Amino acid sequence: MTKIYFRAGLLTLTGIFLAGCVTINIYFPAAAAEKAADKIIEEVWQLKKPEEAAQDADKPAPSQPSMQPAQPLQP
Repeated sequence: MTKIYFRAGLLTLTGIFLAGCVTINIYFPAAAAEKAADKIIEEVWQLKKPEEAAQDADKPAPSQPSMQPAQPLQP
């Protein structure tokens, strides 16, 4: 009777060990990964293409409001 439990336990442990040794490799095409990285960098840094930068150089810069407090500071 103990031999059956021993064999069942050994078989279970062997199955768990073999399942733990599985490795999944995912390969991405280099060109697609580089294109996606460039797109993300452009979105984050909001880079402009040279044609757009030349067009924007002719336009005046938008005025920004001054950063003054609403009420004067009191000591």
